[in-house]
Amino acid sequence: RKQIENGESVTPNLAPRSNDDQWFDWEPFMNRKWYEEVATSIPQEEIEKNALSIVRTPKDFLIQKKVQKIFDERVKMSKGDLKLNWGFAEMMAYSSLLKEGYPIRFTGQDVRRGTFDHRHAVIFDQNNGEGFLSLDSIAKEGKTLVDIYDSLLSEEAVLGFEYGYAATWPSGLVIWEAQFGDFVNGAQVVIDQFIVSAEHKWERLSGLVMLLPHGFEGMGPEHSSARLERFLQLCAANNIQVCMPSSPSQIFHLLRRQAIRKMRRPLIVITPKSLLRLPEAASDLSELTNGSFNCIIGDDLPKKNIKRVVICSGKVFYDLKKARDEKGISDVALLRLEQLYPFPYFEVEETLKDYSHVEDFVWAQEEPRNQGAWFSHRHRLERVLKKLKIESLFKPISRPPAAAPAVGLMKLHLQQQQELVDNVLNRDKK
Repeated sequence: RKQIENGESVTPNLAPRSNDDQWFDWEPFMNRKWYEEVATSIPQEEIEKNALSIVRTPKDFLIQKKVQKIFDERVKMSKGDLKLNWGFAEMMAYSSLLKEGYPIRFTGQDVRRGTFDHRHAVIFDQNNGEGFLSLDSIAKEGKTLVDIYDSLLSEEAVLGFEYGYAATWPSGLVIWEAQFGDFVNGAQVVIDQFIVSAEHKWERLSGLVMLLPHGFEGMGPEHSSARLERFLQLCAANNIQVCMPSSPSQIFHLLRRQAIRKMRRPLIVITPKSLLRLPEAASDLSELTNGSFNCIIGDDLPKKNIKRVVICSGKVFYDLKKARDEKGISDVALLRLEQLYPFPYFEVEETLKDYSHVEDFVWAQEEPRNQGAWFSHRHRLERVLKKLKIESLFKPISRPPAAAPAVGLMKLHLQQQQELVDNVLNRDKK
């Protein structure tokens, strides 16, 4: 009793001594500037060498014929003989980071192959089913580690585990990919309680990357939307990054930027599905050997002829551009907003100042009006117009408001998509 009255412990301390071997120094990652610039391009010689490494297989390894075709094309892409697709750009990002010494951990329900059969980071022997990770040899060359696992069918458990990894491993690029972006709502509690708010509540940083396939392609309400609006609603005080890259070169530079720059904030990437192989969405090799991630991508049409400016994100750009080209329309500019948050005010201002003569501005999105980016971005877009002294407002063109993300009938989907495209490109429609 005397010990209790003196505030002393009356039971033995059973807590084990902390493991200093698992301690990481966060000091280099603290108080970093948000727009810190880092070099993310790599020489063509390195691309060619990495491409050969990622397609190399062990002796007597029987590779599946379709995968062999993909690998043969990757070698051609590395030499500039073919335009680059998404899978190649992704693998170039991972291989180049590993060679530079950045460790990578990648999990999700179908990440080794890729849900849409585009990645093939791990391949399997057709004789015995044994897997082979070609990135491992590159990791050894860079004296670092790479792990890639197909996880169990649980979003909450796996995302929570990977957040813990990222929150205690600042030097590593930790990636979790949803099989479809729609399924991320199964882990909403992890997003709300930890990923978007940990820095604000506990000053805990994390560089976790979430890849969320998204796109309205007639697959119904459970396979169309990563619920972009929910992430944007949770954005404040530069707590996370939300990006929607629309080309292979953009995902290449975005992933490399996330690993190389010292700022550690979660990165939400709204990734495509049909664009993975769309020829119009391919990139040139020079876009990897030069340049960096672009927060907004402009239009090549002559500025003086433009009468309507359309800003959009993701796959819908290619639907609009295809229809614009087919109809020979030359007075509608299509701009791609690739980084939704933090909103790139400076880059958007620099792009829109060339359209000071335009009076008709449109925000176009595939999502229903009550979803997508419109409600979170309307005031930001109009703030830019006000600063440029352009006396106009942005007009939204989208699917009508809906309780579900998408319709379940392909016929109705195609009808809605066509109406959306027509409304964006037809300036006479009100």
